[in-house]
Amino acid sequence: MTSMQTTIDSPVGPLALTVDDDGALTRLGFGAGDASDDSRFEPAVAQLREYFAGERTGFDLSLRPEGGTAFERRVWTELLTIPYGETASYGEIAARIGHPGKARAVGRANGRNPVAIVCPCHRVIGSDGSLTGFGGGLENKRTLLDLEAGALTLAMDTA
Repeated sequence: MTSMQTTIDSPVGPLALTVDDDGALTRLGFGAGDASDDSRFEPAVAQLREYFAGERTGFDLSLRPEGGTAFERRVWTELLTIPYGETASYGEIAARIGHPGKARAVGRANGRNPVAIVCPCHRVIGSDGSLTGFGGGLENKRTLLDLEAGALTLAMDTA
């Protein structure tokens, strides 16, 4: 199966999206990548625009994350259950997937999440409520959490 990549501008910087032949999102990361206007990107781009505008609280996209161990995939699946506007600690995620005491392993899995924002790794925080670790940078993590808390609305460039 082949994949295509595009880059979109967002309020948290450029986002690189990768989809497979079926249009399933396989990667969404911070930073620039290739550019494509293939129609398979339209659902993800539209939903990201709505999310940043404060009009969308969940994503309805076909996901096929690349890579990951069985443990990492369990973590990523659990991330999808954290409600919009809420957070969970690394330890809470570890306990939910049946591995209490594996908070650090959850942190590593979180850092390897291939579909950031859509699979909301930004909603995972330290047990003391602190913002820790985020591939997109802690400032962007705070921005995403503030957006979801209703504290701000972000506009994406339409170009």
